[in-house]
Amino acid sequence: MRTPVDTAERPLVLIWEVTQACELSCEHCRADARPARQPDELSTAEGKALLDDVRRFGDGQLVVLSGGDPMKRPDLVELVDYGTDRGLSMTLTPSGTSELTADAVENLADAGLRRMAVSLDGAAPASHDAFRGESGSFEETVRAARDATAAGLPLQINTTVCAQTVDELPAIADRVADLGAVLWSVFFLVPVGRGRVLDPISPARAEEVMEWLHDRRSEAPFGIKTTEAPHFRRVGIQRRQSADGDERAGNARKRRAGIVAGDGFAFVSHTGEIFPSGFLPEAAGNVREDDVVEVYRHSELFTALRDRNQLTGKCGACEYRQVCGGSRSRAYATTGDPLASDPLCGYVPEDYDGPLPGEERADGTA
Repeated sequence: MRTPVDTAERPLVLIWEVTQACELSCEHCRADARPARQPDELSTAEGKALLDDVRRFGDGQLVVLSGGDPMKRPDLVELVDYGTDRGLSMTLTPSGTSELTADAVENLADAGLRRMAVSLDGAAPASHDAFRGESGSFEETVRAARDATAAGLPLQINTTVCAQTVDELPAIADRVADLGAVLWSVFFLVPVGRGRVLDPISPARAEEVMEWLHDRRSEAPFGIKTTEAPHFRRVGIQRRQSADGDERAGNARKRRAGIVAGDGFAFVSHTGEIFPSGFLPEAAGNVREDDVVEVYRHSELFTALRDRNQLTGKCGACEYRQVCGGSRSRAYATTGDPLASDPLCGYVPEDYDGPLPGEERADGTA
């Protein structure tokens, strides 16, 4: 049995945004990416120094190289090779463009890449390309996904859930199966960057989607996880309790599980800023001056996010807060307070009679 990771000591996932350059104009882009690279990105030497520091979290630390489009960096293969040599588990989230050629995928695999994740936000070219802002993106993404499988790389598919995409989720899931992916990561929109102009789904619709995802997971040939929707775990516990009254399911809500921004998750921006998440852009330091390990373990922001007893509103009162905790990124994006309630969650905790997200108290304050 795998030893649980102490998320106070190390993140399960550390993302390094190696660049914000990208040819696509995706409607949900957190980074508000542009085609050209910025001159103040971490250099190759600085990137290698970062990977050396990250290695101190422990053997096999998972590192995701993201963007923008990481393929815009000419030293990408060198960085993957370097991280692999340092004992890190190097993975990649490239954009679906013509730069992601079969040869490029093969070179990354040879350098030690452990997994590649591509994004599908529509089940057909018209809907995906409209969301991604680039004609031909669907075909390039599908081709790259097949190239990854041919190169022996485990494939992950990422999908954004918002009002524009939610009705296509069943058809997208069929595409995920057809492509032979090992994991489907379903990301519930956080209104940051260009994503502020998109319409989120309602809390009630989110509950329906999570119920459907649990049903689909029981039969799918791939794993399913949610991103920025930790109440997926609460829904699972409630389903098990409802189905058979399993006391173990009831006890599970008291155990710590999963990850949220700053708790099992860390993000380093293209200029070295250390964030709890790319969707929670409040810096706790910068790798050019600060030790990423020390910042993660001891900074005030990260330690607060790991203390579920500091949560406020109905998230703070929720009996599932240890196993869920709500999206800290969405709370920050909508209220400016990373410890506030997650407005996407429709669950009202037992014995909670306080204000719900978006409601006002009697004194007129939010």
